[in-house]
Amino acid sequence: MLAEVLRHLQPRPGDVVVDATLGGGGHARRLLEAVHPGGRLIALDVDPIERPRTEALLRREGFDTDVLRVHGRSFAELPDVLTEEHVAGADVILVDLGVSAMQHDTASRGFSYKLPGPLDLRMNPSLGEPASALVARTSAGALAAILREHADEPQAEIIATTIKQHVIETTHGLDRVLRIALARVQPPLAKAEVKRSVRRSFQALRIAVNDEFAALDTLLRVLPACLAPGGRVAIITFHSGEDNRVERAFRDGYEAGVYDAIAHDPVRSEKAETFSNRRAAAARLRWGRKRC
Repeated sequence: MLAEVLRHLQPRPGDVVVDATLGGGGHARRLLEAVHPGGRLIALDVDPIERPRTEALLRREGFDTDVLRVHGRSFAELPDVLTEEHVAGADVILVDLGVSAMQHDTASRGFSYKLPGPLDLRMNPSLGEPASALVARTSAGALAAILREHADEPQAEIIATTIKQHVIETTHGLDRVLRIALARVQPPLAKAEVKRSVRRSFQALRIAVNDEFAALDTLLRVLPACLAPGGRVAIITFHSGEDNRVERAFRDGYEAGVYDAIAHDPVRSEKAETFSNRRAAAARLRWGRKRC
């Protein structure tokens, strides 16, 4: 959603911009180009594997420390990062809540049911517990709640019950058990619906492993204080749990007079991008502008 991001954030030369989810650097690169000359970008990412690679790539492209500062921090820690950078408020803040392509396509990270690997799902593999440990220690009832609350999974109970009947340590192991569970649903599910349930289940466990909703709730609470007067923010979400939180925060801020303009409806990716990148089909962008 690069075109949509630039259109709604309107980065200008001299702006201080935050990319709170650096990922592969695609957004950061274009934002840096837009704020030249005189501007700078502060980037955050908790991934200790992909973040150094992206930073090295951007450095090779000529973005030195005068214009690009990279922090291995969560976006929930944005106020602390801005304080360290001596920034009272950013002119532009972008948050892309999706899993990066590098994370998703690296089998050892365990993000994809399509690739064989350990059932990990951690954004930072050195923190917390992998999904396999979460599944092993969590009751069927609590697993069902995770599936419902984090992914709106309609087959949450039967999936959770079946999961607890197996020892699951790999992505393909979870995929197999999920399909066993879904085969028991009556009336039988269509293949497309089975695939969606598998994808939702992986998503729900990823959110739980990384405590993503807690981090997002913290960000939304501190976000207005991180923006300069007239500052613009855009957040890209990929499922209803995220989008509902963002929508509510922007609406409440608008009604309270914190924001003087917001997206009342989510912005979707253009058809061309959706056709060429199926991951973009679920993306929804919401934006807000802080009152001057």
